[in-house]
Amino acid sequence: MSNPLNAFCRRIGYEFNDVSLLELAMTHRSYGGRNNERLEFLGDSIVNFVIAEALFERFPQAREGQLSRLRARLVKGQTLAELAREMAFGECLRLGSGEMKSGGHRRESILADAVEAVIGAIYLDAGMDAVRERVLAWYTQRLANISLQDTQKDPKTRLQEFLQSRQAALPRYEVVTVKGEAHAQTFTVDCHIDLLDQHTTGKGPSRRHAEQQAATQALSYLEPSSEESGETQ
Repeated sequence: MSNPLNAFCRRIGYEFNDVSLLELAMTHRSYGGRNNERLEFLGDSIVNFVIAEALFERFPQAREGQLSRLRARLVKGQTLAELAREMAFGECLRLGSGEMKSGGHRRESILADAVEAVIGAIYLDAGMDAVRERVLAWYTQRLANISLQDTQKDPKTRLQEFLQSRQAALPRYEVVTVKGEAHAQTFTVDCHIDLLDQHTTGKGPSRRHAEQQAATQALSYLEPSSEESGETQ
């Protein structure tokens, strides 16, 4: 095994019996030939199950919807990419020349997919007990910090439900600008709501993030007024 892969194994806390599984897990489709997409598919199911099991045990009184929202928060691409950065996955990714030049080793989606692929690879290499132990170790701090107060729905969903409860038109999101290189873009999105005299604006590294920011701002205008008038959410 090469020195970079040896160092990587130390960072993730697992030594592979079959090094070819690790090499495959770190191979993006842009590299050509066999790639990590099948391992990613497998790892996606495993991390969802392991985190669901951990939450089920940690919060015995939680409702199904609360558990689902907590799991979604922990296994979403942004969180997986954070894990990848903490363990320096990008240093060992095998990418095609185009992805290398465009900064693919820093791209959230590629990093998240690599984490899932490595999880799938560990499962094939050593079985469920080994992969469960590693996933829970990587998530130790996040599982310790999460609570049922984190189950509140995301701002876009809350805004839509707020408007529907008042039989108002749904919000309209408009991308105003997209700036920066492909691997480091900033989106600006306006949110138009009939109940407000002005639109709200959000910025973020993706259209989804920007829309959530715009929805959060809209809620800050709408929800206080409803509380003052005695309406319930």
